[in-house]
Amino acid sequence: MTGGAPRDPFGARLRSAVSARGNLCVGIDPHPALLESWGLGVDAAGVREFSRRSLEAFGDLVPAVKPQVAFFEEHGSAGFAVLEEVLTSIAESGALSIADAKRGDIGSTMAGYARAWLAADSPLACDALTVSPYLGVGSLEAAFDTASANNRGLFVLARTSNPEAGGLQAATGPSGTVAQSVVDEVGHRNAASGPGTPGPFGVVVGATVADPPRLDGLRGPVLMPGVGEQGGTLADVRRIAGPALAHTLVNVSRHVLRSGPDVGAMRAVVRDLARTYRFVGSA
Repeated sequence: MTGGAPRDPFGARLRSAVSARGNLCVGIDPHPALLESWGLGVDAAGVREFSRRSLEAFGDLVPAVKPQVAFFEEHGSAGFAVLEEVLTSIAESGALSIADAKRGDIGSTMAGYARAWLAADSPLACDALTVSPYLGVGSLEAAFDTASANNRGLFVLARTSNPEAGGLQAATGPSGTVAQSVVDEVGHRNAASGPGTPGPFGVVVGATVADPPRLDGLRGPVLMPGVGEQGGTLADVRRIAGPALAHTLVNVSRHVLRSGPDVGAMRAVVRDLARTYRFVGSA
């Protein structure tokens, strides 16, 4: 597990990691087709080897690594055991771990999810967790509280690039779009953060959306998938992130992982992308 020892606030650790390694976040997504293309079994052992090679390729090059929890979970307890190992290995590589679990529920159930992913003594403790606010941002209060108490972070889904999202996330009300209301509520929770350091709570905004929410009041980080094979470009990242650019993590997974299983080939791709997506010092 990644936790237990005292740690600096997530925003400060993110700022340090980005300053040292740039803004590229790479996913570990061991879905069955990739496992097979790498010549690995579609089982927990294959997921373990896939993750090991991935971290050897880029764990020491990027500020954050994002394991997609679903592809571990589908292998049951053996898959979760591999995920625990991966989270520990990410920490040992010097990168931040973002568990892409998209958890979201209410009351005691949300509190249970929060303890599972954000409590210091949990074997699944990560540096940051993706969560869904579409039962209401307030339903995530246990996750906000647990993350704060343990100096960890959250990335709250705001405006995602999947085509099914538009009708809900772009719907308008008295305060603007639903996505904008999510960003604004997350921003309120970051209001105590000092200048230059992002708060612990970020949002997920896809790089391909034409109608992104404004991020000028977020005061926190952005996780931006959709770059590369999904069509998002460097210009899109700059357009959408705006004043949050310096604290934006550009997530690229497929483009890197399809260069495997050769570690050197993946490493070369990540080095090239890391040079492109480096915004340290940007306004």
